Order: sequence, then structure tokens, then C-alpha cells
Amino acid sequence: MEDASAAAIIDARGILTGWSEGARRLTGYPAHEALGRAVRELLAEAVPPEAMSARSGTVMVRHRDGYLVGLRVRACAVTGPDEEAGGYVITAASPGRGETSLAGRAFQQASMSMSIFDVSQRYLRLNDAACHVMGVSEETLLGRHFPETVEEAEHSRGFNWHLRHVVETGRPLRYESYTGAPALNREHAWVTEMWPVRDAAGELVGTALAAFDSTEQYWARQRLALLNEAAAAIGTTLDVVRTAEELIGVVVPRFADFASVDLFDWVLGADEAPAAAAEEITLRRVAHGSVTEGTPEAAVHVGEIDVYPSFSPIARAMREGLAIVSQAGEPAFMRWVAERNSRAPQGRPYRKGVHSMMAVPLRARGTTLGVAVAVRVAQPDDYAADDAVFAEELASRAAVCVDNARRFARERTTALALQHSLLPRGLPGQAAVQVAHRYLPSGSAAGIGGDWFDVIPLSGSRVALVVGDVVGHGIPSTATMGRLVTAVRTLADVDLPPDELLTHLDDLVTHLASDDQGDEVAELGATCLYAVYDPVTRRLNLAAAGHPAPALVLPDGSARLIPMSAGPPLGVGGLPFEATELQLPEGSVVALYTDGLVEDRDRDVDHATDELCRALTAPADSLDALCDTVLKAVLPEEPGDDVALLLARTRALGADQVATWDVSPDPAEVAATRQAATDQLTAWGLDETAFVTELVVSELVTNAIRYGAPPIQLRLIRDRTLICEVSDGSSTSPHLRRAHQDDEGGRGLLLVAQLTQRWGSRQTTRGKTIWCEQSLAPLF
Repeated sequence: MEDASAAAIIDARGILTGWSEGARRLTGYPAHEALGRAVRELLAEAVPPEAMSARSGTVMVRHRDGYLVGLRVRACAVTGPDEEAGGYVITAASPGRGETSLAGRAFQQASMSMSIFDVSQRYLRLNDAACHVMGVSEETLLGRHFPETVEEAEHSRGFNWHLRHVVETGRPLRYESYTGAPALNREHAWVTEMWPVRDAAGELVGTALAAFDSTEQYWARQRLALLNEAAAAIGTTLDVVRTAEELIGVVVPRFADFASVDLFDWVLGADEAPAAAAEEITLRRVAHGSVTEGTPEAAVHVGEIDVYPSFSPIARAMREGLAIVSQAGEPAFMRWVAERNSRAPQGRPYRKGVHSMMAVPLRARGTTLGVAVAVRVAQPDDYAADDAVFAEELASRAAVCVDNARRFARERTTALALQHSLLPRGLPGQAAVQVAHRYLPSGSAAGIGGDWFDVIPLSGSRVALVVGDVVGHGIPSTATMGRLVTAVRTLADVDLPPDELLTHLDDLVTHLASDDQGDEVAELGATCLYAVYDPVTRRLNLAAAGHPAPALVLPDGSARLIPMSAGPPLGVGGLPFEATELQLPEGSVVALYTDGLVEDRDRDVDHATDELCRALTAPADSLDALCDTVLKAVLPEEPGDDVALLLARTRALGADQVATWDVSPDPAEVAATRQAATDQLTAWGLDETAFVTELVVSELVTNAIRYGAPPIQLRLIRDRTLICEVSDGSSTSPHLRRAHQDDEGGRGLLLVAQLTQRWGSRQTTRGKTIWCEQSLAPLF
């Protein structure tokens, strides 16, 4: 009986006359201190009436150390010879033992951990689940102060504080924690309900609690939070490697102690996926991370190629398209760890304790891009089925971001290659201006824009300077840019004035838009600036279609924007364009640019324009150096749009390079004019060109006299080529035709075309000009 319960004998006066060893264990009083005392002195509170009448029930006893002990007691009357009650034999046991009431059994057998404490946080009662969590029997804990039964740690102090708080306030509370327990080998999440316990008089006599193990729910919430975080953290840029690094940042250290991302080489390039997969999988490491600084456990360095054999969990995951979980002790896992140790033995100490890994394929739009590997070393839990479901969801999101980045990089590369093929590579030879240019493609997620520039040689040593910007980004904008570049070059060859050229270009854009469907019409909007510089007159004639005005730097060092009308953007239709003309000193610098240089949502346009003008006046050894100076001074660190910059320093042809004669509309003047041209060639030292020039002058002047109208003028220009121009007052343009055998004329222009490098005609305000060029040795 001493091992199972306690026994005591009291006489009719309530004095203890017998005391067992079991009673000493339960109350702490040895026999010599208990015997002779009134039993009421050991009671902490009055015995409930129902227990008195039934002679059984639960009573609260004050332990010798001062704390309360709840005991389940039963009293049996002892009668003397006269059958009068001479006393009682009382047996007592801990409430958990031999529970007979339904409530008692429900408490003892509850699946959640339940405990009762006195007001000093001493154990009064524990059920079986609480004993399992604590790892000891109820008798070991009864009467002990809670802090004495747990390790000294932050979570233990927090738990004890909440117990005291219930006693101090008399109000129940809920306490959530993530801590370990003495009998559990890992940390658990707990939801603990604590409430005060009161006696019949309403006096607070203790605290009860029920702790629910919510570890599964806790990890489900953690995984959901991690997925939400991944949605915001992964794919912030359209860069494949950066996206992989963001995935590593999400899973380490909360989900893995080590993680890596390996991708196929074609994902990192512009190629498509191969048709068939090889037995052994070759991947390139693009990112990895670890709880250990420097990631010493990695057997493969970032940028290196690794070949995964068919038996490896990585190869299995990519073949099956599912997450593969491997644990320590499994043959494939141990073989994989051994292979890692063999490949990189220096990392062996950091791989010690590896007990679980998971390989998850990165699949997007039905295509496998690579694999992500997660490994646990310090975290005690092995990967389980719910972890695999979470990892597949996370990998799926990351794979879509990687594929988006890959597609963006591929489209960007294609658009950039197309754009570079359309932009001038080596600028054509001309003497009117010295040029330098820069083109910076946008690095934003919107993609490559449709900015372009061009330098087009025109007749009479003139040159056309063009910059433009197509609305939108990507390949469609680049393709539209290609259309406009071709159109501008074609219209420039017709030698139209800037405002007329933009009118024709506006009509073209309108027609292109009308040929497209739906919302693609807006994609064909564009801006353009077209300028023509004549080194003979030193005049600059320009017009804009919704484009920023160019900046002008004069030889004295002053800089300003050229005042001009911006005009409507191309594609609006029906609105006129206004030309601006000004004369420039030789050595002036004209800066043409697209809006990406000065416009940004975080910058003031006027301030950026002022910075541009200041930068253009900075000392520079060359125009190329000045281009770099301007971009460095004006552009932000990360431009949000494409930037095209074209600088042109003007030159002038002096009076000694140009000769002009007015010609009377008389056929007899042809010989005199031809002789004057020959004399001028001799003066220039160009006698070798005299024969061809005489023939050309004769044909063109004769045609002007015969078919044109006064005034007639001949002009010779000595530049990189020898230019012969004949102007007259008629607007009728000549054209080549094949003369028949019996025709008296019609062979003049054919002769000119055959004898010269190129020829053409252009309309002027007073009629037309027929011109041709002969090659000369370069003078500049």
C-alpha cells in the first residue's frame, strides 16, 4: 500500500494516531511530526460537504513545504466493541491514480497537455500527456516549482511569467510559443490556454492550463508566409541569375541549411531547349547559399558545370518532374553524399550531419529549366511529404520567373541585334560635319525601345541629321523603327525639305497604323527630328515631329536649345510641321538626342536640359569624349529608357571651294560656260577631271536652256567629290529614258549617269537643280 497510496488513522476527535510511509511521501511530514496533530491542520481548505457525506472525494492538503497537494481520499469508519465509531482509516492517492469519475478520467486521458499549479506556480496535478511532454512521472513533479523543472531559457521565463500573470490579474489568457520540451527531440509550436482556478468562496487557489501542440498548423502558416514572401521577393528583376539568387535567399535558412540552383546552359543563352534529354544531366550552377558563411559545403562553385548521373536524386527529379526526397540511410542518398565528398573533400566537415535532402525540378510552361536542391543539416526534422508539396509550389513560381527572365533576355538580345543592324555602323563619308554618337539600350523590364539616329549625305555636300523614337518597347517597336529608318532614307534621297519630309513620314505612319489591328495602332506612334546642314551657306534647316529641340554650342562656348516648334508626333495626321532655319558659325556643335536623355519620372525636364547644356560646354579632347561627358553628367545611374545621342560639329566650305556662274538662256553660252568650268578646274588642280566635266556641263546646261526656264546657274563644288550643279526656274524634273535609234535626243542624262559616280535632282524654292558627282582623292 505504501507504494500505491498513503494511509492514516484518526480517532473520533480527529487526531492522527496512525501514519504510513506513503502519507509521508505525499505530504512531506514524517510520522513524528504528523502523529498527535489534528487532521484539520493539514488541510488547505474545508472538505466539501459532498465528500463528507460520501466519505470520499478530492481534498486539498498543505504540503510540509507550503504548496498545495490535491489528494483523492476515502474514509472507512472503525467501530469498537460497543459498535460506536472509534475513528477512521483514511487512504489517499494522487488524483491521477485510480480515477473513477468520468471527469477525472477525461482529464487524465486528454490528448492535450493539461496541468494545474498553485498560486506559487507549483505543480498540483498533471495528466498523462503533460507527463509525456515533460518526460517524467507525475510524482516527480508534484509540489515542485515550475522553474525548477525546466532549463533556464527565455521561453521558460516567458511561460512562467504568463502563469504569474494569470494569478496577478485573475484573468485567463492565450499564449502561443515555439519552443522545445524536455522529452521531445525538437521544437514544437504550442497554443496554451491558461485560466485561474477558484474555490467555492471565489478565492483564487491555482492556475490551470491546457497546451495544444500546433506544430503542423504552425509550419503550414510558415510555409504559406514563405510563399507569400517568395511572390514578392522572387522575380524582382528580369535577370536569370538574380532570380535564382532570390530563390536561395527565400529558402535559406528557414527551409534549408543549404540550397542550390542549377540550370541548363541553353536557359542562360538565346537557344531553345534541345529536342531530347540525355541520360546524364549536365547543368551549370548559377546560385547557392548556406547558413555557413562562404558556403563551404558546396561541391560545385557558381559558374561551374556539374554532371549528375542517372542514379542521383537530382536526375530522378528532372526525369519524373516531381520533388524527390531522400533521407540518411537510403542507398541513393548515401551514394550522393559520398560522391560530393569525393569531389570536394575540403567541404566534408561541413557536410557532416547531413540527414535530408530534396531535389525539385524547375519547370515552366511544360519545359524543365533546371533543378533546385535543398539540404538540411542543423535543422532536426527530415523533409516530409508536405515539405515536398510546398517546395514544388515554390519551385513552380520561381521557374516561371526564371523563364520570364530568359524570354526577356532572348527578346532583348534579338531586338538589340535587330536595332544595331538598322543603326549606322560606319557613318558615310562627308565633309559637312564631324560626328560622334552613342546609343544606350534601356535596362528596364519594358525592354529595348525604338530609338534611332542617322547621318545621311545629301547632294551639294549637304548632310541630313536624324534622331527618332518609336513609342513602346521590344521587337515590335524595333521593327517599326526599321520601317521609319528606311522611309527617312528614301525620302531624304528625294531631297525634300525637313517639314515636307516629316509630312510624308507622318502619312506613312498613319497608313502603317491603319493596316494594323486593334490596340497595335498606338504602337506605331513616333517622334522624329530631321535637320539638313549646308556647308556652303552654313545654314541649318530643321523640323520636329513631337521631338525635343536640339542643343547648340557656339564656338564662343555658349550653349542653348534651338528655339523651334516641336510639332505633333508622327501618326497624328492632318497637322502641319514647321521648319526652322538658322546660320551657324563654323565649328558649332549641334546635339540631337532622344527624350530618354533628359526625361525621367524622377527628374525635372528643365533641370536635366540645363545640365545637358552645361555638359556640352565642358572641355573635351574630341566629340567622342564629349559624348561620354554628356552621358555621365546628365543620365541617372539606371536610365529608364533608351538613349540616343548624336553630336555634329559643323564645317564650312570656303569661297575657294565653290565657283558659281549665271548662264544666259542662249545656246551660244554653252561653250563659254564649258570653258569657264575648265579654267576653274585648272585653278583647282583638277585637270584630270576636265574631260568628263566638260561633257557633263555641256549636257546639263544645254538641257536647262532647251527645256528649263531662267534663271539658269552653274555651280562647281570641290569637296570630297567634284560636284556639278545646274539650276533653272522650271520645276519639271528630268528622268532617264532609253533613246531609240532614230531619236535625235534623250541621251544626255544617260551619258551623265554613265560618266559620274552618282546624279540626281532636287526641287528648290525657285525651280530645280540637277547635280552629279565625280570621285576625287580625299582632301580631309
